[in-house]
Order: sequence, then structure tokens, then C-alpha cells
Amino acid sequence: MTTSFTRLLPGFAFFVALAITPVTLAGDSLQRVIDFKTLTVGTSGDQPPMTAISKQGGVMGFDIDLAKGLAKAMRVELDIKVLPFGELLDALENDEIDMIMSNLSITPERSERAHFIGPYMMSGKSILTRSSVLAAAQNSEDFNRADLELAAVENSTSAMFVSEIAPDANLVAVESSDAGVAMLLEGKVDALMADMAVCKLAVLRHRDAGLVTLQEPLTIEPVGIAVSLDDPSFQNLVSNYLRAYEKTGVLTNLRKKWFEQSDWVSALP
Repeated sequence: MTTSFTRLLPGFAFFVALAITPVTLAGDSLQRVIDFKTLTVGTSGDQPPMTAISKQGGVMGFDIDLAKGLAKAMRVELDIKVLPFGELLDALENDEIDMIMSNLSITPERSERAHFIGPYMMSGKSILTRSSVLAAAQNSEDFNRADLELAAVENSTSAMFVSEIAPDANLVAVESSDAGVAMLLEGKVDALMADMAVCKLAVLRHRDAGLVTLQEPLTIEPVGIAVSLDDPSFQNLVSNYLRAYEKTGVLTNLRKKWFEQSDWVSALP
């Protein structure tokens, strides 16, 4: 179901690879890519439309298409490692992956652990619930209630957001957005705090469940590619590719495909 990067813009990745000046001094990440001819990308696989697992067990999404484009431009193979969201930064620091592409918001705290390239997308926090009262919320006071059980993915900016705006509510940490949606459907939590795209998709996928979400996001967050802090050569290379993709319309095409079209939804479990 996932349209290949090559079909989006035939030959473009190869053109970019030739157009960018080669890097002469390679750090650990870049050296691994060169030596093993493989770009290893970490993703959670549970944040559609950015990253998701299809019915067939493959990984799909905006981030995955972009990762395919980067690997093709580098003329190397792409190795996607699906990990729990909360383990991605650890994997990057331990050199288990070369970069993170998983709808990862850029924050000061995360910037102490990784170098961010971008942003290439803007995201925002929203809430998924069955309560018409919560769905009409316009400020943090509506969520700061001791009687509320609010789910959020562990170690995510959504979890941090709940802690900040609703310290009186009970934060329920979940491993994935899908797990949070399941808890909401089972009546185990009152709401799920997640990116707006995740909330809107859940409403579409569970049309008869009475799920509702906010009309406007509660926050605006930049999303970037996370790479090692200690490899400026690799940072420069990926940054050059991303700038080229923005200027030539590649990112615009990917945004249209994953955020304006809905045919890919049928490929989800």
C-alpha cells in the first residue's frame, strides 16, 4: 500500500546524492553507513500517519517514505528497527541505530541527548475521548481534575504535557498510542493525550465507538530527525538532503499523501 519514494519523484534522490558535496571526515554514524552500506533508522511503528505497521506486517508512513528517500540518496540499504517509543533515544545513544524518525518532537530536554535536523513537520497535542465535555475543552483547567485518568505514551511530550497542565489528574503511561486507544475503548481511562493526527485517525478507524477529539490542537510542536550529537559530518549530510527535499517539493508531496489522502488507512490492521 505504501507508495515508494521513487514513484513520488523518479530519479530525484539520485540527483540529490550527486549534487551534494561528499563529506570527507566521517564520524561514527556516517562511518557505519559507509562501511556497511546500510542506514539504520529507529521508529515506533505506532504513530500513523507518520509511522505504522500494516496488515502485512510491514512498516509504512510519512517517516518511512522519507527514510527510504534518504537511504536511496545515500545509495545504501535501509534497515528499519521498530522499537518502543520510550527506547528510541537510548538506542541512538548506544549506536544501535543511526537516526530516529518517529514523529519525534524537538524539545530542550531531548536536544541534550540528540542533534535534531529540521523541523520537517509541525505537530500539536490533542485529546481523544468519549466525553463531549472534554472534547470541548479550551484550556488546561478542564483537564486538571483528580477524577480523570489520562493516558499518554511513556517518555513522550504528551506525557510531559499532561504532567505540566494537569498535575492533579492521574497520568497512565502506555507503551504505544494503540495501547492508549484500546484502554479508552475499554473504559479504563477517560482520555488519551496524543498528537492531533493520532487522535483524528482513531476517530476515523473507530467510527461507531463514539470517540471525539478537539477541533484545534492544544500546542504546536516542531518534529525533526534525531541523530548523534557527536557526528557533525553526518548531521551536515542529512541536513543537506532535508533542505533539498523541502526546496524541491518532496516533503510537500509526502504531506499530501499521508495527511490529505486517506487510501492508505485501509492498509492498517
